[in-house]
Amino acid sequence: MSNDAGPIIEIRDLRKIYRLGKVDVPALRGVNLDVPSGEFLSIVGPSGSGKSTLFHIIGGLTPPTSGQVKVGGQDLASMTDAGRTRLRKRTVGFVFQKYNLLPNLTAGDNIAVARFLGGNNGRPDAQFAEVLRLLGIEGRLDHKPNSLSGGEQQRVAIARAIVNRPAILLADEPTGNLDTENSQAVLDILRDLNQRTGQTILMITHNPEAAAYGHRTVQMRDGRIVERG
Repeated sequence: MSNDAGPIIEIRDLRKIYRLGKVDVPALRGVNLDVPSGEFLSIVGPSGSGKSTLFHIIGGLTPPTSGQVKVGGQDLASMTDAGRTRLRKRTVGFVFQKYNLLPNLTAGDNIAVARFLGGNNGRPDAQFAEVLRLLGIEGRLDHKPNSLSGGEQQRVAIARAIVNRPAILLADEPTGNLDTENSQAVLDILRDLNQRTGQTILMITHNPEAAAYGHRTVQMRDGRIVERG
């Protein structure tokens, strides 16, 4: 883990309020957080604590109500919609609990679509082959998601997220739908990625054993960070 260039993610007094009918529901209540480049950070907390809202704001999917978020030195509030879209394509990769694979495409095509959207022509090359080897899915590329196990689907989802070498990987409960063996395999892959490539990883998890894979753990409750360790 390196912090030579300063934090890759900087968050100051971040607040998010959702309007439900005539009621304001605060999801984030003044979050402050620095994430050094190359850190593997685990974020834990009960449902409704604001973890997923925080992720969606960092990834440029949801605008904050107030506060500042800088990703790779860029202030998200000052970026256009097109700029935030480029951020998601090139700088931030996403892994979700439910995989979110396109059901009508093969595993290989799911990954190739991400390559294409990231500005690559989608054709296999050495980088593509290295990702497949790292994740152990070379022999499953012609299978559609419904013929893959949960562990295989999550490996494909990780491949899709990292194939463009984003600086930041946001993993939202990546082992939530997996058994113990597959959970450990996915966590080993994330730790290996972090160690090999220096990729910054932020992982949401309810599982203390999974959280222990990170360099550091941040505890959230009621829209605030209540503990850092």
